[in-house]
Amino acid sequence: MSGGTLIMMHGMTGTSERMEDLARGITPEGWSTLCPQARISHPTRGGFAWWLFEDGISWDESMSQMEESLSGILEILPDGPIIVGGFSQGGAMASALLETDSVDNIVGLVLIGTKTVRGESLRDSLPFLKPRPVAWMHGAKDHLVPIDLAREHADLFESAGWPVTRLEHEKGHMVNLNQLEELRGAIEEMAENAQR
Repeated sequence: MSGGTLIMMHGMTGTSERMEDLARGITPEGWSTLCPQARISHPTRGGFAWWLFEDGISWDESMSQMEESLSGILEILPDGPIIVGGFSQGGAMASALLETDSVDNIVGLVLIGTKTVRGESLRDSLPFLKPRPVAWMHGAKDHLVPIDLAREHADLFESAGWPVTRLEHEKGHMVNLNQLEELRGAIEEMAENAQR
């Protein structure tokens, strides 16, 4: 199998380096791996963020930071088919890429421990896009992104006719390694579909 790139984005306070091990382990055979790093240094906890929502930062400012981060991602996206995904804040970034000029290159999404940031906008956009597969993983005990919000995110895609592989688990805000084979299988299928 040849020809695409899996792009995985880290969560808040993460780094591209920490995302890379996971990403390489789920990248389809013959595909490349790209783990961009956010440019905003987290002011208190280290690592990097795609946008901040700390005290003193308005919603508009956060969304402006997100737009700048999206622009940075668009600058480095390769040509050809891409599967976009991420953990937590990185997963929200992946969904947001559907509302950019790169949408036609996206052949699948990997959403781990995340929710949508712009739900209404995404809901309005999805029916006008060709459905593509989504791999969704979330923990029932996630204290940072409650499971109900995560399910709403997955529901948006299913309501628009997008096939969603749901990998729900009983853990918290994390990648459940016990479901890694299922996640890898869903991503392999996205890659195979892209070649058809």
